[in-house]
Amino acid sequence: MSEKRDYYEVLGVSRDATKDDLKAKYRKLAIKFHPDKNPGDKEAEEKFKEASEAYSVLADDQKRQLYNQFGHKGLEGSNFSNSMNFEEMFSGFGNIFEDFFGFTSSGGRGGKRVQRGSDLRYDMTLEFMEAAFGVEKEIDIVKYDICDTCHGSGCKDGTQPETCAQCHGSGQFVQSQGFFKVKTTCPYCRGKGKSIPNPCSKCVGSGRMQVSKKVVVKVPGGVDTGAKLRLTGEGEPSMSGGPSGDLYVFIQAKPHKFFKREGTDVICVVDISFIQAALGDEITIQTLDNEKSLKIPKGTQYGETFRFKGEGIPSLRSGRRGDQIIQVSIKTPTGLSKKQEKLLQEFDRLNEDKISNKLRNLFKGM
Repeated sequence: MSEKRDYYEVLGVSRDATKDDLKAKYRKLAIKFHPDKNPGDKEAEEKFKEASEAYSVLADDQKRQLYNQFGHKGLEGSNFSNSMNFEEMFSGFGNIFEDFFGFTSSGGRGGKRVQRGSDLRYDMTLEFMEAAFGVEKEIDIVKYDICDTCHGSGCKDGTQPETCAQCHGSGQFVQSQGFFKVKTTCPYCRGKGKSIPNPCSKCVGSGRMQVSKKVVVKVPGGVDTGAKLRLTGEGEPSMSGGPSGDLYVFIQAKPHKFFKREGTDVICVVDISFIQAALGDEITIQTLDNEKSLKIPKGTQYGETFRFKGEGIPSLRSGRRGDQIIQVSIKTPTGLSKKQEKLLQEFDRLNEDKISNKLRNLFKGM
């Protein structure tokens, strides 16, 4: 390129851009124009080099200050020069490439990474009351654990693993691609850097075995379907010295035949007779804990609700209990005798007479 463009223009940022802004813009350009994604495209390669050069200057406070004051000429007398090769340019931030593109720059640190063990999932079904008030359950989980015969080495007793002859113990193959060295996992030792000529008979060289383990799960009161409990370190162990994975318990709560849950409130429907609704009554209601008396006032209508404060489900966060909401359903009588039908008809006529009298009084004198 005959004339260098302004570095801020190259990255598409303002002159007061923060380091996070610079990094975000650079990542997008690096992904777009990386030579591995554009093989044989000279224009993309130049744009990639241009963006990388711009970032390497602006991400450095000292170089950025020089550039802001004197432009490209201000960098000629500094440690950064136009003739700097890419190995030097990227030695200070090779981790960016390792984290986002799966390889390291020539000057990057590289090396093996310690991985944590795998997480596990367990689906637990709870009764309605267990979910409401909590429960402690012992469960059996099947997982892979470190072999108790070879203690994870994978080797037969008295033998040792050998350095992989293919990758010479690095666990990786390194290939040069343009300005970078691309690292891939060795397919012979699967990244371990060692081979096992005499494998353990119990785990067949894998260093781990399938076991069944009992785990105590303390379920707090107030959980509901969809809740997820995390038991740290109860997953599978790491085979590279890292921390163990976690066990995630997914909750499924069964419905109740009488109570319906809405958050921390519980709703129940209670049948009362026409007579109880008309004349009023005192009835007994089942709560989550025991029984409680409820007064039905005279003239109660179908669908009216009553509330017992603090008789619902405890909140997971505060522990405060919700309410119990009682909805009234008036049960229509069936199988009436002729005498009962006659009495109801007479009651209906009395109502009609009352209505007729009210209407006559309303229109009297008009």
